[in-house]
Amino acid sequence: MSFCSFLGGEVFKDHFQPGIYVCAKCGHELFSSRAKYEHSSPWPAFTETLRGDSVAKREERPGALKVTCGKCGNGLGHEFLNDGPKQGQSRF
Repeated sequence: MSFCSFLGGEVFKDHFQPGIYVCAKCGHELFSSRAKYEHSSPWPAFTETLRGDSVAKREERPGALKVTCGKCGNGLGHEFLNDGPKQGQSRF
């Protein structure tokens, strides 16, 4: 499953079948479907990455980190701190 191909509708927002979400550019593994949850944003929402090196992060503004693929640097969106389904969890 490719993730973050923003050139059109986001086809994986309401997709909840088991699997691994990968970078649309290089195929690097990013998120597990086990970390995916329903959210009101127009994109898929995850609580955590698959591995520590799945993504790279840099602070963009307080409470939000810019997230890129840990392998190729493809833009993936943001990590919103303390905006997950449970207190203290992030939303990717």
